[in-house]
Amino acid sequence: MAAEDDGKEYRWETGYEKTWEAIKEDDDGLLDGSVAEIIQKAKRKRMLERKSNARLGMMRHIFVVIDLSECMADQDLKPTRQICTIKLLNAFIEEFFDQNPISQMGIIVMKNKRAEKVSDLTGTAKKHIKALHQVESMPCGGEPSLQNALEMAMRSLKMLPSHASREILIILGSLTTCDPGDINQTINELKEHVIQCSLISLAGEVHICKALAKATGGQFGVVLDDAHFKDLLLLHVEPPPAAAKLEPALIKMGFPHHVTGAVGQSKDAPMLAICMCHLDVPSECKLSAGGYFCPQCNSKYCELPVECKACGLTLASAPHLARSYHHLFPVAPFAELPFNAGDKNDPCYSCQRSYSASKDKNIYKCGRCLQIFCVDCDIFVHETLHMCPGCASHPSTTSQLK
Repeated sequence: MAAEDDGKEYRWETGYEKTWEAIKEDDDGLLDGSVAEIIQKAKRKRMLERKSNARLGMMRHIFVVIDLSECMADQDLKPTRQICTIKLLNAFIEEFFDQNPISQMGIIVMKNKRAEKVSDLTGTAKKHIKALHQVESMPCGGEPSLQNALEMAMRSLKMLPSHASREILIILGSLTTCDPGDINQTINELKEHVIQCSLISLAGEVHICKALAKATGGQFGVVLDDAHFKDLLLLHVEPPPAAAKLEPALIKMGFPHHVTGAVGQSKDAPMLAICMCHLDVPSECKLSAGGYFCPQCNSKYCELPVECKACGLTLASAPHLARSYHHLFPVAPFAELPFNAGDKNDPCYSCQRSYSASKDKNIYKCGRCLQIFCVDCDIFVHETLHMCPGCASHPSTTSQLK
């Protein structure tokens, strides 16, 4: 029998973790509390593992590649792998653009040994969600071609400027890939163009997939269930560390104001115009006076952020930059302290919930404002709010602590 990697023990002699002992019933005989505690520990562990002082690629350009081979019709993920993937991607796209508003995304599907682009790189989440509805109705069939999908995505990503972050996220349900050539040459080209490839496998670990992720600096994971699948997807919401070859550059951007008002009331009143974002959909093209006007060419758009189709200027608003800014300066992890029921403890500073010995084994303390938080607020502050309520409420105290 093969020994373990350390060469000291056989597999049947190695120690094992008694995971079933971590799950205990509460006073009502339910297991929900133990399961929630395990999930909270996993989230907090991921927060502590985040690298600090890392240069990030804020303007992300990512292609999501979806496998639509016959393996995606399997029902190990309910109701099927295809439908489960589409539902989770809907939530992923909304979260991705909420946390990365000045980034762009495209979608590619693989089936019948071919790759098909269903949506181009764009920063509008609605277009991608609409494209996913079309993907959901597509029948699964044939085998995927990983090489064809990689080359299709690479043709678009390699034309981007040097300061742009280039990524490919592949969701693969098959254990095989039918490629027309040597996929190792494609992997070398991806490395030359600094394109990071990450893969999420729904079936099992595949050597070429793991080698692709390792060679390009991406991540590789195998899903256990739909909840784990969602966690693996959400790991790609935060921008990855920028590659060493990624060149910093000054980017020209426009910040248009939203113009409203009746036509013809004054000289400064807006004129009737068709928005540039609906030119491809004639049924949605309507004359209107309000909208966002490009400060460089005066083209009109319905929403921001967007890249001007006339002059190429990136149009955004201040809140969009603010939401991207928090990735660069994340909230420092709170100190974990044991909860003692006998001590005088104030309620959670954020939700004002009183601590109890049955629910709170630990409490969490901010190192700057010294306020105490519960575990739910600790995770909410670091994953969603991205700012400490105590530090924001007492800026003078925070400045003195500095």
